[in-house]
Amino acid sequence: MDRLSESVLTQKRVEPPSAGPLPGIYDPTGPGKLLLASFAAMAETERESIREATLEGLHAAARKGKHGGRPPVITDDMLHTVLRRRVNGESVEQIQPDLIIPTRKRKGQAPGVASIYRALAEHAKRETHPEAIEVAHADSAALQTAGEVPGPRLALSDRAAP
Repeated sequence: MDRLSESVLTQKRVEPPSAGPLPGIYDPTGPGKLLLASFAAMAETERESIREATLEGLHAAARKGKHGGRPPVITDDMLHTVLRRRVNGESVEQIQPDLIIPTRKRKGQAPGVASIYRALAEHAKRETHPEAIEVAHADSAALQTAGEVPGPRLALSDRAAP
């Protein structure tokens, strides 16, 4: 592109603009502003189409039950072991060396203490609000089977008992 513009300028014997914030690159007169505005509009349109395609892909994957992100390091078996040993009075630091990651990149190594605490916090949250998790699972199942968004949820006290 540079060579083409140089050859055009030399054939026409026109000097490139030397005024403005970007001398030789950007012409601040009317045609230069128009060209820059059209490039900006094309870039914005392209970015918007990329974003829409990405969101469509994420929604399609969610409908298939696939969610992005890294799989958890702490398995359910490990969590039950940690919970059982915590009841016996052991600290997370004492339990951590005995746990072994069964799969993936860190297979055979012990998980980090932070991973264990994170798993314990998530478990506590699930135990604190089991009805919210049941509602979320029911909504997810409704989305997957019907392919549509469920209506507004009623408060737990407003729901009819079966």
